[in-house]
Amino acid sequence: MKILEMVKEAKTIGITGHVRPDGDCIGASLALYLYLQKNLPEVRVDVFLDTPPPFFACLQGFEAIINDGKSDIKEYDIFFALDAPQNRLGKAENLFKKAKTRINIDHHVSNDGDGDINIMQPEAAATCELLYSLLDFPDELDADIAKAIYIGIAHDTGVFRYGSMTPKTFEIIAALMKYDFDFAQILNDTYFERTYVQHQILGRALLESIVFMDGRCIVSCLSRRTLDFYHVGSGDFEGIVNRLLATKGVECAIFMYQTRGHEYKVSLRSQGVVDVAEIAGCFGGGGHVRAAGVTMKGTFHDVVNIISSRIEAQLDSRKNVG
Repeated sequence: MKILEMVKEAKTIGITGHVRPDGDCIGASLALYLYLQKNLPEVRVDVFLDTPPPFFACLQGFEAIINDGKSDIKEYDIFFALDAPQNRLGKAENLFKKAKTRINIDHHVSNDGDGDINIMQPEAAATCELLYSLLDFPDELDADIAKAIYIGIAHDTGVFRYGSMTPKTFEIIAALMKYDFDFAQILNDTYFERTYVQHQILGRALLESIVFMDGRCIVSCLSRRTLDFYHVGSGDFEGIVNRLLATKGVECAIFMYQTRGHEYKVSLRSQGVVDVAEIAGCFGGGGHVRAAGVTMKGTFHDVVNIISSRIEAQLDSRKNVG
């Protein structure tokens, strides 16, 4: 079933994604927003997200994002949750719950589906790839929609480097590149370019990292004091855990930053041998086999010991199987 078939009776449509939205979440949300506006101009469409990093302002529709989760509509006819389960929707969760029809579209293996309609494809490289397959072509697409989908796929595949890429993904990218937008420049603006503060905080994270488990695992943690000293925002951590994973011999990387007291946001990355989605899921988080996240309570050493014991168990079990 295509998107336009799903919403053909709707007069009001809401769209949201996960808290602290990344490129795939933002790209999918704005691509769907633009697509519905273009093809259903008589329908009211609202998009709800936490305030995205400012470099995503290059996407059409960015200025329409509602970041406080408030609306004068108490019950939307259709509400889309993209790239996330219901419990990660943040301020828009209640709007999603109250909608007449809830549609959940995601590629995370940890999402079991919370909607009345659930479209889950863990084999898709990004939610934007999955969304692309649900759109009607060719007249209903334009350069702005294509750019949003392109950015989403690029960001969730590490600019086409991750093992989640398939021939289908490359076919979609090739089709999107036929539209009139500067596909090289937008990757520089949204993925590669870093502020001076981001470079500083990356340097601290790398400098203070620790390799352990015979070089198979690496961890780095930034304290609340360090974050306050550099005036770091939530969008400044992008890419740090991937740089840690790029260490030779490392199978799994852990990046943590302190949010308050004994609470940490934890990002996990794997070369593929370790299923970090399974580990994050044990503590209420989720994600993919190679990329996952979770919020955990305890001291730095508590968190590292708990997570690393599960990483080590997986590595040892794989070695024994081999």
